[in-house]
Amino acid sequence: MKGDTLTAQAAYELWADTYPPIAHNPLMRVEQDIVARLIAQQRATRALDVGTGSGRYLPLLASTGARVVVGLDFSRAMLARCAPGANRGFVRADACRLPFRRAAFDLINASLMVGDVCDLGAWSREMARTLTYGGHLIYSDFHPSWAQHAWRRTFHDADGQTHEMSLQPHAIDDHLAALEAAGLQVLAIREPRFEDNTDASVKTFRRQWGNPPVVVVFHAVTPRGPQ
Repeated sequence: MKGDTLTAQAAYELWADTYPPIAHNPLMRVEQDIVARLIAQQRATRALDVGTGSGRYLPLLASTGARVVVGLDFSRAMLARCAPGANRGFVRADACRLPFRRAAFDLINASLMVGDVCDLGAWSREMARTLTYGGHLIYSDFHPSWAQHAWRRTFHDADGQTHEMSLQPHAIDDHLAALEAAGLQVLAIREPRFEDNTDASVKTFRRQWGNPPVVVVFHAVTPRGPQ
């Protein structure tokens, strides 16, 4: 492994060149299996993907019927990896200071990006602020089991070097408290585990660790106000 632990900003700038536009490892596939099903249940007009990365969720958000789909990320290099598309826009910004008016979206997705967020309360307030009444927030995080087992978050750069990047741990109670304080109502929590017994890396993981949850997915909604 090369160098010290990288900040999320530095890591994504370095990782972008080799970051695929698909769920490219077992953890991401476990996460997407849950999140894609939740997104498919929605009918949106304006959708936002926070921490869009290489834009893998943008087609799924568009499939809800959304006329406008926006991908937001703090990494210019990652945004450059996103494929353009009809009714699709891209914004470089901080997820805790969204450059959108109040109630701008009726569906927000955020995949495995709050592990880069220190202030979960500020993040949740911004999600709530930019959602319409009755709008849906679907997001995922690395499960608290990561902190419990001291697992590391690593990636390979274009030269094949392995780097470790920072991970901000959040307990499930931290999520629930932040969502409640922001005025969001939790509809569902999912804590998926690896199910693919054919993947060699999953077999190795399960031999060493058993089969703990690896991600946590939240589905929350803004209560409907006066129409």
